[in-house]
Amino acid sequence: MELFSHQANKQISKGSPLAARMRPRTLDEYIGQSHILATGRLLRRAIQADQLSSLIFYGPPGTGKTTLASVIANTTKSRFETLNAVLSGVKEIREVIQRAGDALNLYQKRTILFVDEVHRWNKKQQDALLPWVENGTIVLIGATTENPFFSVNKALLSRSRVFQLKPLTEADLRGIIDQALNDERGYASEKVFIEPKAVDHLVQVANGDARAVLNAIELAVETAIIDETGLKKVSLHDAEESIQQRAVLYDKEGDCHFDTVSAFIKSIRGSDPDATLYWMAKMVYAGEDPRYIFRRMIISSVEDIGMADPQAMVYVQAAADSFDRIGLPEGNFLLANAALYLATAPKSNSALAFFDALKTVREQADSDVPNHLRDAARDKEGFGHGAGYQYPHAYQDHWVEQQYLPNSLQGRVFYNPGKLGYEKEIAADVNRRREEQLAMMNSGAPIDVPPEILTFSPVNKEFDRWVQRTVTNSAESLKAIRSTVFSDLKIQRHHRILVVNDDSGLLTWESLRSTPEGGTWCLVSSKKTAEFLQGQAKSFHDDQEISLNLPHIEVFDPEKFELKLEKDLKFEQIILRNFIGLNSKTTLLDNIGKIELLLEKGGNLALAEILPRYSSRPSSFINWSETELFKLVSKAEDQIYLNDSSNRQRLTEEIIETVFTESNFKQNASQLIKSGRMLKVTEQLMAQWFSLQNENSYASTLKQFISADQLESVRQLFLTQLLGSELNFESVTLYSNFTK
Repeated sequence: MELFSHQANKQISKGSPLAARMRPRTLDEYIGQSHILATGRLLRRAIQADQLSSLIFYGPPGTGKTTLASVIANTTKSRFETLNAVLSGVKEIREVIQRAGDALNLYQKRTILFVDEVHRWNKKQQDALLPWVENGTIVLIGATTENPFFSVNKALLSRSRVFQLKPLTEADLRGIIDQALNDERGYASEKVFIEPKAVDHLVQVANGDARAVLNAIELAVETAIIDETGLKKVSLHDAEESIQQRAVLYDKEGDCHFDTVSAFIKSIRGSDPDATLYWMAKMVYAGEDPRYIFRRMIISSVEDIGMADPQAMVYVQAAADSFDRIGLPEGNFLLANAALYLATAPKSNSALAFFDALKTVREQADSDVPNHLRDAARDKEGFGHGAGYQYPHAYQDHWVEQQYLPNSLQGRVFYNPGKLGYEKEIAADVNRRREEQLAMMNSGAPIDVPPEILTFSPVNKEFDRWVQRTVTNSAESLKAIRSTVFSDLKIQRHHRILVVNDDSGLLTWESLRSTPEGGTWCLVSSKKTAEFLQGQAKSFHDDQEISLNLPHIEVFDPEKFELKLEKDLKFEQIILRNFIGLNSKTTLLDNIGKIELLLEKGGNLALAEILPRYSSRPSSFINWSETELFKLVSKAEDQIYLNDSSNRQRLTEEIIETVFTESNFKQNASQLIKSGRMLKVTEQLMAQWFSLQNENSYASTLKQFISADQLESVRQLFLTQLLGSELNFESVTLYSNFTK
């Protein structure tokens, strides 16, 4: 039942297909899927550390799901077994469980079970694995081409991480071709040359499928004519013969089917005729039933065009009826015309008003039919039903102001005419009558829709509660910084984030929570701070698998900025908090350059930097009776807050923007936000301010401009007016967002 094993991989014969011979053995040989396997990604770290939890690999054929499982089999110290869901059932599952239990009990070795095409198992078969996955006897790795959120048991899914594999890029496929030509398992021992145009054709037609491109190369090379020098030359003609038609990913019961239909309908809704024709052509090319396409267009004609063009449904229905008479290939004209009619028609979804009415009926208490609207045929005389009804046709314009909604819903508006097409013509009449009838008109509000992931992890509720406690117990100013910084970052779950100078840990915890399949690296100012944050994290994470999610915390020197990071590690997001002011004028540009090298191209850098020159000054809290003394103190404070010799004090938004633009960054947004924090003036704080032993203290700066007697007068003013009080110290933080 095994698809591969350590020995099998070593003994693949030369006669095996090229795709089998070239299957990567290590992560270094694996090409593609950098969004989950690049240096620093969670999955790569887990494989390298041999600390895997249950995984599900989801993606189209030829993207490397089985190959990735093979790499894991070659690197893990655990037992590795495989099953194919098409060929196995509960009996085989029980046998694997028995062997896994014996290995765990007798040798303390866990078992990794790879199940290819796991979506083929029914609920009963998937349930048979659940207890053993849950108690750790088996670590499951499933591979599926179907959306696991629909095809995999929810209980099994909640205990697994889902990684989506995407079709390989053209660069990936070129790398695979080059690997096949230069590896001893491929054609390194033969003289083979593939023309550049032939490579271009193979890459384009393979459509992101590594297996397809390798099969095509094998056919082209094996059938190529050998010249007098022993060279096998593959021309464009040979490549075209070996892979003649692009394979379209399209399964009528799978994701590709529903995703393509979704793109088709959304293109109609978005009034894009070009995209509409493309997605419909893809469906037709893949063999979709034209009647299904017509059914979807009929639905779109009433859902997306609706009352803006009531003839849209009639047009599409007529085209569908005509197609039944004509058939293919001429029927393609009917498909095209119907699709173009819908894509270019005015749009309205006002018919959704019905579902608002349906919701009202479902959620509110049943309302009686107003008496004048009731059926008068049966009991008009007995109960007076129908009395008072005004017959509209008896009035001018066949309309009369009259109550039609139940008493409890008077004034309620469900239908709002659109502003395009036919609805534009009737909107004035509808609104005028409504105004006359109800003396009011309500309007609805648009609805916001949420991106895809490419990835999923089981919800860790305890961790979320822990992070929430951390946030709740932090100062309001820190929460404001966290909220502002992360509002500008487009973080995906597999991203790698570097947080610089985060001694509070608040930005680190939020980054960690945002990237469950990526990773977070945190730089702090001291060893003591690093140990504290690591202790906080470890007190929550106590097992090996979860420990992979811990942040990487490192002490850094802002002057040197030399980090101990894994080679080739880059980040999609970098967050700098009060980092610029830590640098001297001579090191700032060098260190920003080092940061630029750590950021992926197109990555984002978020900056939160306090600008001291805009902060509150102590003198502003004093009621001054001596004007001259106030002027002297203000002059001294200017030296503190506007001192050009201090990098932190001289910072302005213009200086910071210049530093980053000179270092290959583009500024996307920038804002200055004022915030306040309550400061309790204690005797200890007062002693720090007026200590003459500290050359950087408030008093040490003042004494350069005022006499000793005047300094004592200032101290007495502070003691009498401020000691024991709470001051609202305001500061200004610059928030900037840059792209590399």
